[in-house]
Order: sequence, then C-alpha cells, then structure tokens
Amino acid sequence: MFLHVKETLHPVSIGTPDPSFGQMLLEQFGGATGELTAALQYWVQSFHVEDASIRDMLQDIAIEEFSHLEMVGKLIAQHTSKIDQTAVHAAPLFSMKGIGPHFLDSQGAHWTASYINEGGNVVRDLRANIASEAGARQTYEALIKRCMDEKTKKVLVHLLTREITHTQMFMKALAAMGKLDDPMFGTITPDETVNVVFNFSAGEDYRGPWNEGNFKYISNPQAEGGLPPDPINPDDEKINKAAAE
Repeated sequence: MFLHVKETLHPVSIGTPDPSFGQMLLEQFGGATGELTAALQYWVQSFHVEDASIRDMLQDIAIEEFSHLEMVGKLIAQHTSKIDQTAVHAAPLFSMKGIGPHFLDSQGAHWTASYINEGGNVVRDLRANIASEAGARQTYEALIKRCMDEKTKKVLVHLLTREITHTQMFMKALAAMGKLDDPMFGTITPDETVNVVFNFSAGEDYRGPWNEGNFKYISNPQAEGGLPPDPINPDDEKINKAAAE
C-alpha cells in the first residue's frame, strides 16, 4: 500500500526562475542517475531479499527516493513556471514539451528501464547501489556548481547529502554480511587464478595493495592457451571459395 503525503519531505522553494537550469535539473528526474532510477532500482531489488531487515532498508530508501523525485520535479516546475520567449531559447526542451518535469534527461533523451541495475543477488545489488549513489552524488555536485539560485542550491545540497547517507547504509549492510571488502559471493568456487594479477602495461610499472600482499604478481605474462581451433566455415563461404578457384 502506498500513501502520498502532499507536503514534501524537505522544504522546496526557489528564488529566481531559470528555465535553462530547470533543463539541467531534468538529469535528476529522467536521467540515468536520477531519482526515478534509484527509486525503482531499490524497490525491485527488495522483492528477492530474504533478510527482512535489508528488505526493509531497501524499501525505506526506495520510498525516500520517490520523495526526492517529487522534490526535483517541484524544483523544475518552479524554474519553468514563468518561461518567456528568451527563456524558451535557453531551454528548448520546455518549448516542445511544456513546462514542468518530463521523463527526459538534460539532453532530451527519454528515460529507459535499462538504467536500472539489479540482478537478483543481494550482495551484487548493494554494490551496484553504492555505485548508483556515487553517480547521483556526482550529478548533484555538478548541478550545485552551476546553480546561481541560493534557495535551489540549498535543496540540492540536501539531496546530495542523502546520497551519502544511503551509501553509508548500503556499506553497513554489506559489512553486516561480511561482504564489504570480500569480492566473492554466490556458490561457485573460483579457480586457481583468483589471486593472480598480470602486468599488462609496458613502461614504468607501479605496485600497490592491488597487486601486492596476497596477490601473485606476474610481471611478464605469457600466453598459455595456444591457438584456438579454426572455425568451421558455413556453406556459403565454401561455395564462394570454390567459385573463386
């Protein structure tokens, strides 16, 4: 069951409308890193999670992301509420689609479900979520740096902050499962190369924790697979070859 409360989770207001900035804000409404993507991603993930506490966390964050979508949508509506002819040229998407938010990104590309990153495994999904929050945070950072309106900026800083909070929550959930810094999950045992790293760059080589310690470092990798068998040619290729002879 869903219940919509008409008041926003956080105050949303602007000072001076700016349709061109409203077009930038579409990135967090209908873009790949936007709030709709996050809300649907976390909500869909929750259905396959057996741990009730993690499922509850995913659903709580998903609903918060829907509230963030509402906040971004209201920002866009306010920034495009007084669009004049000059502003139309600065924000052409709104001259074609009308004022308010649309499921487009800042370049006019339509939102697509392919933005959603979920795969039916809670460890895999939580790791994907950390990356999703990082992407959203980067977008908010770019928006804040380009924002000239202080009231709008205050809302965006709040939204950026919540991305950090959600990242911390996902990391804590992984840590509770002992999977925060363990790259392996699932039931398939890896082969003997799991701790082998290859130096595939020529020139000055750099070492670090990513190829030291428990890793076996191969400084000069050699091909060991041999040549694969030749393909069996399809009939039409044989016919063309015979004709040429």
